Amino acid sequence: MLITQTPLRVSLAGGPTDLPQYAEKRGGEVVGFAIDKYLYVWVKERFDRQIIVNWTKKEVVASISEIQHELVREAARLARLDDGFEVITTADIPSEGSGLGSSSALTVGLLNAFFLYRGVQVSTFELARMATRIEIDILGKPIGRQDQHLCALGGIQRLRFSAGGEVAACDLKIAPETLRLLNQNLLLFYTGATRRASDVLASHAEDFDSRVELYDQMKALVPRTCAALQAGRVDELGRILDEGWQIKKQLGRGVSLPAIDAMYDEARRGGALGGKVCGAGGGGFLLLYCPVEAQSALRARLSGYAEMPFQIEKDGTKAVFSVRRPMWKTLR
Repeated sequence: MLITQTPLRVSLAGGPTDLPQYAEKRGGEVVGFAIDKYLYVWVKERFDRQIIVNWTKKEVVASISEIQHELVREAARLARLDDGFEVITTADIPSEGSGLGSSSALTVGLLNAFFLYRGVQVSTFELARMATRIEIDILGKPIGRQDQHLCALGGIQRLRFSAGGEVAACDLKIAPETLRLLNQNLLLFYTGATRRASDVLASHAEDFDSRVELYDQMKALVPRTCAALQAGRVDELGRILDEGWQIKKQLGRGVSLPAIDAMYDEARRGGALGGKVCGAGGGGFLLLYCPVEAQSALRARLSGYAEMPFQIEKDGTKAVFSVRRPMWKTLR
């Protein structure tokens, strides 16, 4: 049996500039990080050659092509897995509509598990590349390439996206004190609303040309964010988050909701310097930057919402358990 652990992610700036319709023409850029909330994939061999996939339902099939879970099916195909295995997927949080990149984390984790199960070591960057191939090229999801790389690589990453689907990653090194302050001052609260990221992102494609300037403005926040982090000016991040959120809300319908706007306004009155809805928008988790001295007041104002404590995760996808025993004995 083998178990992989893949972190979820939070994007700080650059938002949807990783989407192909923008990145192919103007080049996208994003900065974000992995968090210590994980998606787990268990895979083990079966002696009867059946394939069992346990997710919200249980599938029992005879071949990979019969698997209904599209991410499991395509990851197994790409890893060239043989028949006769069982897969279980679990997560630290309900992943549907969280805005924390759970779909891409699952794809990366499946690929890592399946290749390691075969005894093949694949780099985290290559796992991210293969995950984007599955989600975008094979399954046709209207998403970008940031989630796969942030979840696969871990740490704080500055990503650049260019024509032809090319991605360059730079591991952003910051001072230990800056990291401590980020872990202390960044907070996640659940909005109580969920949505399908693909639905929100599809609305971004409508009348895209008229919104290019907004994408340009969001991309311009990335170097400012990186400079602030590397210089240790952490409070500046809060103001950049607010600036980015005000721009992002103009991208299309469904990015925010009246209830989310009210929640954000309440957080600002409670002392948050800024924030944003994670992922495509429309629900999931609200990221807030709030200095520690104001956090008691902030939590009092948001007492009706669930907070999810987290830390920045330095590691990307990895195996956390591996035991392989022969399923068959040769009789002499």
